[in-house]
Amino acid sequence: MLTSQARRRLVQKTSSALGLVGTFVLLAGSLVVSAAPASAAALAVEKDIIFTCTGERFTNTSITVKFSAPDSVPAGSPFNLTLGIPALTLGQAVTTATTVSVNAQMTVTGGTVTPGVKPGAQVPVNTTAIPAGNVTYPVAVTAGATGKVTIKPTTLTLGLTSPATPVETCTPSTATDVLEVPIGTGGGGNTEEIVSYTCTAGTETPATVDIKITPTMPTGAKANQDASITWAAAVQTTGDELKVPTTGFPTGSKYFATVKASGAGAPATATGEAAITGTAGQSLTTLPNVTIKVRPTTTGTVTITPGDLAFGTSATAAALKCTAPTTGLPTFTFQVAAGTPTDDPTDDPTTTPTATPTKTTTVIVTETPTTRTTSPTARSSKTPKDGVATGAGGDAGPDGRMFVLAGSMLILAAGGGGLLMRRRAARG
Repeated sequence: MLTSQARRRLVQKTSSALGLVGTFVLLAGSLVVSAAPASAAALAVEKDIIFTCTGERFTNTSITVKFSAPDSVPAGSPFNLTLGIPALTLGQAVTTATTVSVNAQMTVTGGTVTPGVKPGAQVPVNTTAIPAGNVTYPVAVTAGATGKVTIKPTTLTLGLTSPATPVETCTPSTATDVLEVPIGTGGGGNTEEIVSYTCTAGTETPATVDIKITPTMPTGAKANQDASITWAAAVQTTGDELKVPTTGFPTGSKYFATVKASGAGAPATATGEAAITGTAGQSLTTLPNVTIKVRPTTTGTVTITPGDLAFGTSATAAALKCTAPTTGLPTFTFQVAAGTPTDDPTDDPTTTPTATPTKTTTVIVTETPTTRTTSPTARSSKTPKDGVATGAGGDAGPDGRMFVLAGSMLILAAGGGGLLMRRRAARG
């Protein structure tokens, strides 16, 4: 006969070998495998605890409640405790729709539970049959706690949100029944971790959703270059459902995953995104992988922790937002080396590219004297040597010296003619 621990190990090994996560039932020494898609829920620790109930609201005098939690919790990380409330029967049908109210009181060793009244399954109008439903209680692990967190139920109060009375009080039939949740080491590499997010959409009731984070950290990262992280996330069944808002997602909505970074001069936050669709009011069972780029500026170790998730047209205007807890988050790391001289300088803002000399060519242009043609005789003129100011120069028409020369010749001719006339008169 196999012990419960041995059966569990056999289940894990068999599911790994088949590449499937399925439902395994051990009957009369035979292992029956019911295959399910690999995207099904992660393994969890579970405990069926029987309660004896008294009161006037329900006719159930004994119920079996399934307590479940992640099968391994990182040291110091919070987790969700899920209580599976079975189907109930009302003593009298209600005339208006309402919900089951659950108030569980527990003693926790190695952690603390956030108590309070939780809404359970929907109660239809004019019927006494109530379907099964789940409620979730956040549990914080005590800092430094090792080994396991032990949860021992004390009382369970069942009722309706409206009318609030009467209620049903239930106590464990066996006082020694407890749920033990192992505490792992957590963080520090390409491992998977479960993070409990608080998800809100408008004025709808907040949900506590368990999401398993499985990042692939970069290798060969260098200073002043982008390092790519593949951020894979999967919704678990150990917490509340992650539901699309009742108003749906706006057109063109995306899924934004943000991480926090520290060390090696990395930016404080970085965000990756991917397209997302979903039917209004329905559960999101899968999340797309996103690539998140982080650019460290020095050598050293970069530490990454999960940040908030957002669904909508932008990370700041989200129709659905999931807030990460502020404490107990898992960590993932990668190393950053120095850049080399062969690295592309366009990828390194601190590298000064080598200046390329600029060749300057000087062209000397010599002006050719302009030849100006006039009718009927063509003339050419040149600017006098040493730049003597002569007005417009040869380009303006006949040179003035020609007129001076012609005038001088006329004067000489006139003088010569006058002398000739005087000699002739004397002879006569």
